[in-house]
Parts: sequence; C-alpha cells; structure tokens
Amino acid sequence: MTEAHKAALLLEVIACSVADAIEAEQGGAHRLEVVRDLGQGGLTPSWQLVEEIKRAVDLPLRVMLRDSTTFEVTGPDEIARLCEAAEHFASLDVDGFVLGFVKGREVDIELTQQVLACAPVVRATFHHAFEETKNKVRALSDLRRLTQVDRVLSSGGTDELQLRIQRLDEYQKAASPELAIIAGGGVDGDAIVKIGRETAIREFHVGRAARARFRVEGRVQSSLVSGLIKKLEEI
Repeated sequence: MTEAHKAALLLEVIACSVADAIEAEQGGAHRLEVVRDLGQGGLTPSWQLVEEIKRAVDLPLRVMLRDSTTFEVTGPDEIARLCEAAEHFASLDVDGFVLGFVKGREVDIELTQQVLACAPVVRATFHHAFEETKNKVRALSDLRRLTQVDRVLSSGGTDELQLRIQRLDEYQKAASPELAIIAGGGVDGDAIVKIGRETAIREFHVGRAARARFRVEGRVQSSLVSGLIKKLEEI
C-alpha cells in the first residue's frame, strides 16, 4: 500500500462535550461528530456546545441534526427546528451535518432536501437511518441524487463481522464515486483493520470504542483514540 493510500485513512470520533473533543484531538482523531444524548443514538447538540468545541479544537466537525429518536419527523414544528439548527451551525462554518430521514423504509428525499436547503453550502453524512431502508442499493442511488450528501454511515448490519464486511464492500461499490461509506456502529480496532484490508472503505466512525469502559456514558479517552489510530496504521 502506498503512503498516499495510508494517508487517506480517517477516524471520526463522537464527541458529546468539550472534554470529549479535546481527548479525541489529543489521541489523533481526524474528525468529530458532535451530538448530545449518545444513549439515544445522538440528538442535535446545542449551538453553544458546538461553538465551544469549535474554539477548543482544530478538527473538522460534523454536527448531528436529529430532533427525535425516530427517523421520521412529527410535523412542521420539528422540521422548523431542524432547519433553524442547520442555519445556526452553518454560521459556525462546520465541516458538515449528520442527518437521516426515512419514510416507508425508503430514504425521505424530500425532507432531506428541505433541511439541507436551509444551509445549501454545507455537506452532510446520512447516518444510521440508512440501516432502516429496505433496499440498500436503491437507497444509495437515491442519496447520490443529493449533491450535499457526500457520506453514508453504515454498520453493515448486525450479523457476524465477515458478513458485515461483505455488505460494506457492496455498499461502497454501489455508492462510489459520489458517496463514501463510513464504517461505524460497534466497530473496534480489530474490525477497523479487517474492514480496511478487505474493502475500499477508508473512513471509520467510533463511539464506545473511544470511551471509558467502552460504554456510551463513558468519556472519550485519548489513549483509546490513539490505540485506534495505531490500528489504522496496520491497514
């Protein structure tokens, strides 16, 4: 593998606080996903938190836009809150958003477009709502139509790792070149190595693997992040 290929590898760490962000940066993380209520799968953080993290670290930030624990919205008030959040975070010059909406087990293209239109120059990751779609190849085809969406987060399912790797490889091939698949959802260092060696996926997303006691309520620890960075070097 060339040095240029190795340089493309990226670790994204979930941050719920300024302390999380600082620890992630000290450990060598390349990008942060900023959320609140990680135990609920991640919800929209406060504008103040994003601003404080932006000042505290020198890392790209992708910020969650999710107002409820489902992947469907409850009505116009929720859409208005999502749009307002998108406008506010865009004013902080964040790297991107993290969002995902489904309807009838298909990507809700109209709603996704509506929210992203509130911040038309900001890119976005379509998050684990992707797992709720019935036909993943069709979902990726739909998402490729959304020019602001450049990444899709996926675990590859809940089966044993080798089957998940096979699916992730299929997703990456179906998504390319418009979209990049981010492997995440319970991945640890060993899984990162296997996925990186057996697929073209070069971005990895971690939550518990970077946290004390590997629990969602634990704080990010720089030592765990640096361990994951070392795993990237094994690919």
